[in-house]
Order: sequence, then C-alpha cells, then structure tokens
Amino acid sequence: MSLLLELAGNKAKARAAAKELTVAQLENLIAGFTKALEKAKEEEQAQQEEQRIKSARAEEISRLIAESGLTLDELSALTAPKVGATKGKTVDPKYRLEKDGEVYEWTGRGRTPKVFQEYFDAGNSRDSVEIK
Repeated sequence: MSLLLELAGNKAKARAAAKELTVAQLENLIAGFTKALEKAKEEEQAQQEEQRIKSARAEEISRLIAESGLTLDELSALTAPKVGATKGKTVDPKYRLEKDGEVYEWTGRGRTPKVFQEYFDAGNSRDSVEIK
C-alpha cells in the first residue's frame, strides 16, 4: 500500500514503474483504478446525501422544539427512562399453605405450584390460604 501512495504522489516514479509493465497489464491496471475511482465517488456522494438528510432532520427537530416552547433539558427529562423499574424485585407472598409440617408460600404470580394446585383441586378456595 505504501508503494501505491508513493506512486500516487510522484508522477515520475509512476511513469518509471509503468515502464516495467506490458500494455495489457497497464490497461488492466487503469481499468481497475477507474472502477475503484467510480466506487469511491459513489460512496462519497452517498455520504454527502446522508449528511444532507441528517442536517435536514436536525433542522426540523430544532424547529419543532422551538415551536413547542420546551428546552432541550426539559425534553430530555420528559423522555428519560423511568428509574427504579420493577423488574427483578421480589414480591411478598400472598398465599401460605401448611402441609405435612412444611410451610409453602406463593406470591400468586406465575404458574401455580403443585402443592397449591392439589389443594385447590381438592375443592378448597384461594381465600382459605390467603395471607391476611
């Protein structure tokens, strides 16, 4: 890669290096560089277009914020995620059942434990095991 950079920066060295190649090799090299140049131009145009679109969006958002009367601080405070979500917190048990000397507790959430399901299937109600 450094050789290419050196040849690109010095026309005399590029001509000297070209003398070592055949006409077919030079034509192949030129065709490859032409394709690379076209692709680089396309990518640059795409980046410029993307930047233009982003700038237009930013201007539109700035205009909407100015029209709303909100400041950026107020906007960020209103859209910030709520702190202290309930995910992962433990819940106190809602039901307690004593069977064969063991105490079973259940929050009432999720799948009903077998011990409680057997108790309910036997005709007992949830109210009878509810912790009050």
